[in-house]
Amino acid sequence: MATASARHILVETEEVCQDLKEQIEGGKDFGAVAAEFSACPSGKSGGALGSFSPGQMVKEFDDVVFTGDLNKVHGPVKTQFGYHLIEITSRKD
Repeated sequence: MATASARHILVETEEVCQDLKEQIEGGKDFGAVAAEFSACPSGKSGGALGSFSPGQMVKEFDDVVFTGDLNKVHGPVKTQFGYHLIEITSRKD
């Protein structure tokens, strides 16, 4: 079964999400931004979610993690929880 590891940043609005993405693409550290801004408890660990399989996360999240490019910041991705920036750190098929 496929597995992936990812880290993410969860915020309330698309505007904040896009602003944080631009900061990261401009050189800010993803983990530091997650620790400061993410509404998810994983923010304390730089947004790291560990390893998971398809179906363990919401569909919109899975769609990005199991098809997107590795080590690239994806998003904003809207889910029922808010807006995410997602970085896929590894994936095995």
